[in-house]
Amino acid sequence: MKPAPFAYAKARSVAHAIELLANDDARLLAGGQSLIATLNMRLSEPALLVDINAIGGLDRVTLKNAHVEIGALVRYAQAERSTEIARAAPLIALALPHIGHPAIRNRGTVGGSLAFADPAAELPACVVALDGEIEIVGPQGQLTVKADDFFKRLFETALTPRDVLTAVRVPAAGTDTRVGFAEFARRHGDYAMVGLAACARADGKRLSNLRLVYFGVGATPVRARRAEPALADGDVEAAVKALADDLEPTDDVQASGAVKTHLAGVLLRRVTQQLARAPS
Repeated sequence: MKPAPFAYAKARSVAHAIELLANDDARLLAGGQSLIATLNMRLSEPALLVDINAIGGLDRVTLKNAHVEIGALVRYAQAERSTEIARAAPLIALALPHIGHPAIRNRGTVGGSLAFADPAAELPACVVALDGEIEIVGPQGQLTVKADDFFKRLFETALTPRDVLTAVRVPAAGTDTRVGFAEFARRHGDYAMVGLAACARADGKRLSNLRLVYFGVGATPVRARRAEPALADGDVEAAVKALADDLEPTDDVQASGAVKTHLAGVLLRRVTQQLARAPS
């Protein structure tokens, strides 16, 4: 299929993009890896596409104030090659190779993944697991939203139709940081049936500040809050058992809810082994 007719405008700055978004039914275009597919299937029929790829300053990865800041236009492939992300955001570094295929990673953007908020996507879960925050600029100025509060419902976020997501910030990893990532997909590059992103701090024989965030099992990234304290105390089986209360995955074309819950337990055991290792 071909997309419905639409107008096209190239934003010169974030302020210009916000001005263009005042038009009825306008959509932002960054990497386009999700948007173009929905246009071609006519699941989305915007009147105007606002291309933000030429806006300077949104494609940088920087370390400042003990945080890693990733610009919205940073491509997945660029992030994969970033020494700052490898060193200071190892959870994101673990997740990036699982996203799509090389052609997709060459175009897809970090900001686009967060704004689109696919429930089976890797990066939204990683940012929640890292207790990150998302920078938004809109008609009323700049706003910072915690990742826990950003993802609202299925494909819905804290963004309004006139907002531009400009960056995401996550705390920089330290020597006591422990991370883990794993997912099940039918083929490498497919959306995950179930995935798990985890972050904690080593505290003797325990794990402190543990955050277990699943994706592919709900409308948004899902924290396993009952499993977290059990795993923090080292009781893996109790944590796996607690997943039955934490997760309520529905049946879909990939797997039944029961199968997804079982797979979530398998992933938790695998990620637990990763959390026990110090970063290399």
